[in-house]
Amino acid sequence: MPVAPRFAVTLALLAATTAGASAQECGGDFQTFLQGVRQQALAEGRSQSAVDAAVADMRINPKVLAADRAQGVFAQDWRQFATRMVSGYRLKFGRQNIQKYAGVFDHVEAETGVPAAVIASFWGLETDYGAVLGDFETLPALATLAHDCRRPELFRPHLMAAIEIVDKGYLTPQEMRGAWAGEIGQTQLLPEEYVKFGTDEDGNGRVDLRKDTADVLMTTGKYIASLGWRRGEPWLEAVDVPADFPWDRAALVNKEPRSNFAELGVTKADGSPLETDDVPSALILPMGRNGPAFLAFPNFEIYLAWNKSLVYSLTAAYFATRLAGAEPVDMGDPAPSLTLDETKALQQKLVDRGHDVGGIDGIIGENTRAAVRREQLRLGMPADGWPTAQLLSAL
Repeated sequence: MPVAPRFAVTLALLAATTAGASAQECGGDFQTFLQGVRQQALAEGRSQSAVDAAVADMRINPKVLAADRAQGVFAQDWRQFATRMVSGYRLKFGRQNIQKYAGVFDHVEAETGVPAAVIASFWGLETDYGAVLGDFETLPALATLAHDCRRPELFRPHLMAAIEIVDKGYLTPQEMRGAWAGEIGQTQLLPEEYVKFGTDEDGNGRVDLRKDTADVLMTTGKYIASLGWRRGEPWLEAVDVPADFPWDRAALVNKEPRSNFAELGVTKADGSPLETDDVPSALILPMGRNGPAFLAFPNFEIYLAWNKSLVYSLTAAYFATRLAGAEPVDMGDPAPSLTLDETKALQQKLVDRGHDVGGIDGIIGENTRAAVRREQLRLGMPADGWPTAQLLSAL
C-alpha cells in the first residue's frame, strides 16, 4: 500500500500557523459559495462550459472533512517506516520501470537534471507506480476543503486550478479522482502543480497524469526541478560515524562542508573515505547515534519541500539511493523509540523547561530534536537528538 496523501503531513504541520486564517471567502451557504467560485473562475478566463461542468460536480463530502480532522502523521519510527516502504516489491518494480521507460527518463534528466531514481522514488511511494491512485472525487474534495474555513487560502487556489484542468481538456470532472486532499495522478500532484508543470510528453494532445506515464515522468521532473534540484549533485548517502563524534553537530539544521565530517572520522558506509570538498552537508541520525546515519546534501531539501515529514522525506531519499544502486543501510541497534503517549509526555516536560517543541503532538520534528539535544547536553548525555526512555526518566 502507498503512503497517506503527501499533502496531509504538510497540512498537519501548517495547521497551527494557519488556524483561523481566511484569505479567501469561505463558509456560509454552500450554494452561495459555489456562486463565488463560478464568478471567480469566469473572471480568470475559464470557459462557461468548463465552469458549468466543474461546478455541477461540486458538493460537500463529509468523508473529506473527517479525513482532514483525523490526519495521522507517521507514527512509526524511521526504521519501521523505511523497512516497510522500501520493500523488495517496490525495489524490483522501480528498477523494472526505470529500464522500461529509460528513453523517457533520459529525456527528463536531460531537460530537468532530475535522475530517474529520484522520480521513481516518489512514483513508487505515492501510488505504487500508478497502481493505487485514490478514489476521492477531486472537485468535491477541494470544494469541501475550500468552503471549510480551516485553511481556505491553501485549498481555494487548487480548486480554481482544478477547474482549469477541466477547461484545458486534460481531465473531465468524472476522471478527476485521487487523494482526499486533492492530489491527482501517479505522483500525487496538486492541481496548481498539475497546471503549471503539466507536459504532454507522449504527444497525444492532453496532459493525463493518471494514465499517461510519459506525461507523469516529465511533469514530475519539472516540478522537482522547480523546487531547486541541483543537477549532477547527490542527495543522500549512508555513512559510518565514529563513537567519539561530537553528537550535537548531528542535526539537519547544521550544514557544514563535507570535508569537516571527513576530518571528524565520518566515512562512507563501506569504510572508504568521504570526499574532502566543501559541499554543504548535514549528518542525520534518524534514530540516534546507535542507529543508521546519513549525510544529507542540498538536494535533500527538495524531499522536505515535497513532504515536510522527516520520516517520509528520509525514506524517499533513501529509496532513491537504493534504486540508484546503493546497498541497504546498516540499521544498527538504536535505543527503542518512545510510544506516541511517551513522546507527548516528553514534549510536555520539554515545554515545562522552556523549550519550543512546535506543539505537543507526538511528532519528533526538528524542534523536538533540538530541545532533546539541549537537555541531553545539560544532563551530560550524548546529544544525538534521539528521545529515549532514559531521557524521559531523567527529565
